[in-house]
Amino acid sequence: MGLDVELGHAVVTGGGTGIGLAIARALSARGHAVTVMGRSAAALEAATPNLDGGGFVLCDVTDDASVAGALAAAEAARGPVRVLVNNAGAVATASFEKTGLDAWTAALDVNLLGAVRMIRAALPSLKAQTWGRVVNIASTAGLKPYAYVSAYVASKHALVGLTRALALELASTRVTVNAVCPGYTRTAIIERAIETIAARTGRGRDGAEAVFTASNPQGRLTEPEDVAQAACWLASAEAGAVNGIALSVSGGETG
Repeated sequence: MGLDVELGHAVVTGGGTGIGLAIARALSARGHAVTVMGRSAAALEAATPNLDGGGFVLCDVTDDASVAGALAAAEAARGPVRVLVNNAGAVATASFEKTGLDAWTAALDVNLLGAVRMIRAALPSLKAQTWGRVVNIASTAGLKPYAYVSAYVASKHALVGLTRALALELASTRVTVNAVCPGYTRTAIIERAIETIAARTGRGRDGAEAVFTASNPQGRLTEPEDVAQAACWLASAEAGAVNGIALSVSGGETG
């Protein structure tokens, strides 16, 4: 599909696997030229064949120079960024008392400041076009608390706050800023957690998965494609009047 006035270059961080890859595929299917970014060359190389005309650039969102270089390389290959999807994220599980300051720093550096770095680098291109979109992939942990992931919860609440504040600041421009907040989603991280719970408790796979589906009124895990469709809508020209929202994709767990 050729690009038209409503399409352009989309950058997806953390785009090699899981939710990020699903978003990249969905944006590519709609006709965007997609660049996936991440730290694993193997994952990015595997993702690229699924993207029509797309490509990848290695990027560490915790490093200013890496972000600047990656964005420059992406724009040299596919033009100015029109859509930025900040999906790179990290989570570690521990009680608050066992979560050291290094873990707090790591969570904030990836989940919050990673998005800040990418937005700062991409904003001139986004503002220079007929319209631009920033979509931050947060979490239901940005809307409600969960125990034993305090650093993750705080960082995702901060990302939702950034989304809302920046949306107001850019409201007079042609750039919108929104967040998608998935519930427990069928990704490699959740699959490994299910296997671990099943092995430790003897519940079996269905019983272990129920630990995660119990909070979803639909009684299921959110699928990466569910998140991708929400992100694609927020990234579209049709969503031009939607600004500063945190869209829950969780089967009704949060409003």
